[in-house]
Amino acid sequence: MRLDTTKFCALTALKALSLMFAAILLAAPSAARDYRPALLASTQYTYDPANEVDVELVLAVDISQSMDTEEQEIQRAGYVAALTSREFLEAIQVGPIGRVAVTYMEWGGVDEHFIVADWTVIRDASTAAHFASKIAEAPLRQVQRTSIASALEKSVHLVQNNQYMGLRQVIDISGDGPNNQGGSVTEMRDRMIASGVTINGLPLMMKSNKNTWQAMLNLDHYYEDCVIGGPGSFAIPVRSKEGFADAIRMKLVMEIAGLRMPEPEPYYHTVSARDPIRCNLFD
Repeated sequence: MRLDTTKFCALTALKALSLMFAAILLAAPSAARDYRPALLASTQYTYDPANEVDVELVLAVDISQSMDTEEQEIQRAGYVAALTSREFLEAIQVGPIGRVAVTYMEWGGVDEHFIVADWTVIRDASTAAHFASKIAEAPLRQVQRTSIASALEKSVHLVQNNQYMGLRQVIDISGDGPNNQGGSVTEMRDRMIASGVTINGLPLMMKSNKNTWQAMLNLDHYYEDCVIGGPGSFAIPVRSKEGFADAIRMKLVMEIAGLRMPEPEPYYHTVSARDPIRCNLFD
């Protein structure tokens, strides 16, 4: 009889403890109980299909002192013509989503970055014309130094902090000289590429016959060795004012369509067939 009483007391105590534990759970704040489901629910509804684009593209344009007013005007006109061209608009339609997000930034020295046209989704002629008009109507400005390193860092920051979700992220950087401020351009390039972007270049060599340092430097080789990088990266040099608009249009079409540069003819000097550029020569 004493054994049965002991078992009965043990069972009663166990039930009491179970009831107390259940009461504690029921009395706990609902926010604590539902923390994981609430967290999952909040992340699920941040997705917006309207923000999906084929490419997030930063047009990073040099406005350093070496770019005179005429060259800046040619540069602006070239981008406006390229962004509204039939070829560019057709390239957008080739993508699986059929729209791209683009921003136009002018840059010079360290922390000298000016957003001329903020992030805009381009899907057709109307949206392209609206974006291009912001570029055409903005006043020209000029700064002294050339920090490609700082421009790359700012460009990637723009990509990482916008609202869009692109299948690809591309930095399109143009300039007429080497990095001369802001630390090592190659170290910055490598850091930025590690974040997943592709960096393409547009070396401006319209003064190569007049400017001895630019001719000596071989700016196109400098961009190939020291600036561009990432999957499918390429550089298209601009050697004349007349060819500026065509070069930009070709470059934008390739970037939007995800095309690669064709293999060079045998008589061209490839990177492996020439001496490497000293990237830190001006850093």
